[in-house]
Amino acid sequence: MPTRKSTPSESAMDSFEPYKEKKGEEYMNEDQQEHFKKILLDWKKELMEEVDKTVTHMKDDATNFPDPSDRASQEEEFALELRTRDRERKLIKKIDESLKDIETGDYGYCETCGVEIGIRRLEARPTATQCIDCKELDELKEKTG
Repeated sequence: MPTRKSTPSESAMDSFEPYKEKKGEEYMNEDQQEHFKKILLDWKKELMEEVDKTVTHMKDDATNFPDPSDRASQEEEFALELRTRDRERKLIKKIDESLKDIETGDYGYCETCGVEIGIRRLEARPTATQCIDCKELDELKEKTG
């Protein structure tokens, strides 16, 4: 598989090189933990930069428009941006929890049943805390209610 290079529009989640498992290697060994730690830290850094951009944007663009329509448009834009940042704040908390799990040796194992979550699933969703089977079961329970 070719090495992926980051472009300005690519996020940290899109620019990592997938982990190449070695035959017979132990799951969540030191190399794998370092791989996921780097992914998580890069992702967190990117999210924190977005927070900084939002603060700067809101300070720089905060204008008291005399026209109510213009003012309402700006307020709606700011509200949407703040909702996005709130979701990212929650994601940063999950990233921090995942980093803590790496330190304690719990990362990569399902919090429900204890089985390995899997390298590819974690690369797709580095903050995953459940294996695919337990996650699907939870979602099914949610739907049926």
